[in-house]
Amino acid sequence: NASSVKEFILLGLSDNQGVQKICFVMFLFFYMIIVAGNLLIVITVIRSQRLNSPMYFFLSYLSFIDICYSSVTAPKMIADFLVKNKTISFVGCIAQLFGVHFFGCTEIFILTVMAYDRYVAICRPLHYTTLMTRRVCGQMVIGSWVGGFVHSIAQTLLTTQLPFCGPNKIDHYFCDVHPLLQLACTDTYAVGIIVVANSGMITLSCFFILVMSYVVILVSLKSQTSEGRHKALSTCGSHISVVILFFGPCTFIYIRPSSNLSEDKSVAVFYTVITPMLNPLIYTLRNEEVKSAMRKLW
Repeated sequence: NASSVKEFILLGLSDNQGVQKICFVMFLFFYMIIVAGNLLIVITVIRSQRLNSPMYFFLSYLSFIDICYSSVTAPKMIADFLVKNKTISFVGCIAQLFGVHFFGCTEIFILTVMAYDRYVAICRPLHYTTLMTRRVCGQMVIGSWVGGFVHSIAQTLLTTQLPFCGPNKIDHYFCDVHPLLQLACTDTYAVGIIVVANSGMITLSCFFILVMSYVVILVSLKSQTSEGRHKALSTCGSHISVVILFFGPCTFIYIRPSSNLSEDKSVAVFYTVITPMLNPLIYTLRNEEVKSAMRKLW
């Protein structure tokens, strides 16, 4: 293409040296928790004979995706807190853009699949084993990966077709669609609309499915015993917490044309770092089966 820019300069979260040192320690600690916590869940689900239900099968994939998702942005961000020139090559920038959308979109689909799993388990318990077979679960996971890949390829190709001839400063801590659109040397209004429509359609449609699943679940719980109701709400509560933490910031960023990048990068910290860090805590603290399996593993 007509791009003359070979590298971009990431402005990061802050230009204050003192704040950057504090952020380095804080985000390094967060990233270590993300990798250790999610890896522990993956190992526990694989090794435990008791955690062989579809819910834990999906949970292990969610944890694996969280490790990959945060690893696309966090290590670079942490390293940049210690250097003055926060540069990233053009190819590295596009690779980061692809990774963020690939793993982020796959996580959205996995969360939607998990909501469907809870719906079948609570609303159609007698058909659960026939509907949610190992093969069906595997197909759902593969579908989530393929969906994430198609979405990411679309976002990446749209961005790489744009000419970049300077300036090359990105007011963000990683390469994303909106910051790159603002640097392109051409009118990006049409591309911006397509990008928002693509991301927005996926986010809103999945969120609608999630909401409808839980509305049906809550209605069906009225006819169950108090013990069954408590158990169902316990497993659903963890999932709802993760959905709110992930979908809230994602919807804010991608459902509208971006105007304030400094605001966007602060919100992006939630779905790239905070949510992947909290997921293992949310799922283990509220789940006795996982805690019991972890104790056995230790």
